[in-house]
This record gives sequence, C-alpha cells and structure tokens, in this order.
Amino acid sequence: MKFIRIIAASAAILLGSASTALAAGATVTIGDLTWTGAKAIGYVIQAIINGPMGSEAVIKEGLSDGSVIAAGMDKGDGSADVYTDLWMPNRQGIWDKYVDGAKSVGHNTPYLGTQMMYVPSYMADKVKSVDDLMKPEIAAMFDKDGNGKGEYWAGDAGWKSTRMWQVKFKSYGLSDLWEAEILPDATFKGQLKAAINREKPILFYYWTPEWVHAAYDISPIEEPARTDGCEKMDLDKEDWLEASHFSCKSTDAQVYVAYSKSLEARNPPVAKLLSQMALDPAVVNQWILEIGRDKKDPRDVAEEWVKNNMDTVNMWLN
Repeated sequence: MKFIRIIAASAAILLGSASTALAAGATVTIGDLTWTGAKAIGYVIQAIINGPMGSEAVIKEGLSDGSVIAAGMDKGDGSADVYTDLWMPNRQGIWDKYVDGAKSVGHNTPYLGTQMMYVPSYMADKVKSVDDLMKPEIAAMFDKDGNGKGEYWAGDAGWKSTRMWQVKFKSYGLSDLWEAEILPDATFKGQLKAAINREKPILFYYWTPEWVHAAYDISPIEEPARTDGCEKMDLDKEDWLEASHFSCKSTDAQVYVAYSKSLEARNPPVAKLLSQMALDPAVVNQWILEIGRDKKDPRDVAEEWVKNNMDTVNMWLN
C-alpha cells in the first residue's frame, strides 16, 4: 500500500506540473506602438498576463510598425501576438488582409475614438471651419518657414491617418495654401507646448482619448457633414493621394485589441482574455493622463489599475 501511495503521489505531482505548464502557455509578444494610448493598453495586458493569469508576456521594444505586427500575428510564430490599438478604418488594409481575408487575426469589441483637426482655443474665433482654412490670410498666419503655405501637423510617418489628412486637405481644395508636417508624436507635442505657451498659431490633427485634451484648451475645426460618396479612400495604392477622396468629417473610429489566432492553441487563456477585453474610453484616457501628462511609469500605472480593478479583469478572463 505504501508503494501504491508513493506512485499515486508522484503521478499527482506530474499531473499538477503538466497542468501548470498548460495554463502558463506560450510567451505572448506584445507590439510596442508609439502613441500613449497604445502603450497604456499594452502594459495593462502585460500586467494581467504576468500577474493574475500566471503566464508570461513581453512588450517587444521597437516593434512599432503596425504592418510588421500584423504580419507577425498572421505567421503565428510568436514574433508578434498583440496589436494593442488597431484604429479602424485607418488600418483597413490590415483588416482586409488578416481579419477578413486570412482569418489569422482575432479581435475584441472595440471602443470608440474621434479624430479631428484642432487649433488652440485662443485661435477659435479666427479658425472655426474648413471654410476659414480656404482664406489666404488665415493660411499665412500658420506659415512658419516663409514659403507662402501654412503648416499643419498631419501625424507620424507610419500612420495611415497621416495620409488621410493629406487626402482631406487636397479634397477640400487646400493644397495651394497648406502643407503637411509629418513628425513623430513626441516631437509634435513639444511644438504644441511651445506654441501654446507663446500663444502662437498651430493647426494639428488629434484624437480621443488622449491627454492633450486635459492639458490644453483646444477647439476642433468644423468639417462638412457626411454625404454619399464623400469618402473614397485607397491609401495602399502607389498613387494614394490621387486615387483617394475625402471631403467630409470622419466617422468615429472603432479601436480594437487585435491578436494572433495562433494563441488559441499556443495560450488559450490569453486568447480568451484578448477576445473579451471591453475597454472604456474614459478609463483609457485616465491611463493616458497618468503616463503621458503626469510622467508615471506605464508599468506602475498598469499594475496598480489591475490590482484595484480585479472585478473588471475577472469579467475579461471568465
């Protein structure tokens, strides 16, 4: 009997070890997108996986190109597993190729985000709408380099929204008066702070949720209402600027957490988590405020939020 008990105990230990290994699953590789909201979501996902789930997730430094992340998710080899902040329809090409096409990428229920062109509110009496941007005297106020055209920040070089705004300015007939500045988000934020401190003109794209809305008093530019045919975008073509047209306001974006469906086999509990996350824009904005404006460590913000919101985390897990 003693021998049988030893065998049974050994089997139980082996079974327990196997179950733990299965629960832990494969290491999850999270993309390192550059904007604050994407970073915040990535660290929260990592905190949940490494904390209450008892698995392992890494944020791969430098993995910041959305197309590369999407291709890695499609491969399913663990080179890229999570796209933390997939804005639609900005990344329609990724969606068509991997979500609807190859069906290798899954997603959660999205939260809504807005994207508009802004000026500081001290400029709002002069610049209220696209019609105002058509006035040469207004464009001249924003001409920083003396070449006769006003500058506006369209976004980072790697963003599809950057192309979208160039299409919009062309479609509104503004190309002769305005030119796009294409700069990293961090560089632009420095310019924005300097301009507002000196009450200088500055015209720029921004979105919600983001902390600049809490830090500065800014006003959106009115655009024409949407009508049939006002938006026809083909931003992946070589001649994307000529092939696209967009002469109306944008619809609210749908923003997803996307993930490699290979996780359904490699780490099923994490795949379940990522498919069930339901992000609240107000909560995302709070993370952005703490990380972007208040300069808190994103890992600390994420871990503290997970610790204090286990009811929400358990809903996502179960």
